[in-house]
Amino acid sequence: MTVRESITILTTGGTIDKTYFDALSAYQIVDTAVGRLLNVARVTHPFGVVELLRKDSLELSEEDRSSLAAAVREAPTDRIIITHGTDTMALTAERLSNVRGKTIVLVGAWAPARFAETDAPFNLGMAFACCQVAPPGVYITMNGTVFRGEDAIKDRNGGSFVRKAQDELCAKMA
Repeated sequence: MTVRESITILTTGGTIDKTYFDALSAYQIVDTAVGRLLNVARVTHPFGVVELLRKDSLELSEEDRSSLAAAVREAPTDRIIITHGTDTMALTAERLSNVRGKTIVLVGAWAPARFAETDAPFNLGMAFACCQVAPPGVYITMNGTVFRGEDAIKDRNGGSFVRKAQDELCAKMA
């Protein structure tokens, strides 16, 4: 297997890497749990983890997104997974849409990876699989669904990601 077939995982923070400290839900984004999750899952496909940021996605700036795009372009692999907070994941996917020749999969979690009832391992597994088989482009894997990056939007009321057309239809019906 060549370096090109390996997967680069870039972490930016978000809920997947949060730790809560008290009953008031004060949190801090700490070292990434991604490598541990993949080791527990006994993943044998080669990957490397690069911790870029430790931010809630609402705190990501355009400068952060530019740095992320540069890291994707400069990555030694053609397959990239980005862990990201759900609030601005679709915005980052849109920002990365001009990166050519790479398969880019954004993934996050509704509950921190350190929680017993988290969706993080499942979402990360989907991202890992999607990244291996999808053609170049930008994708979001959340809630058991693979979305084209430009087609996904966070449905805050439903607590999930949906296709933009579905969200627009729901808004018309309300």
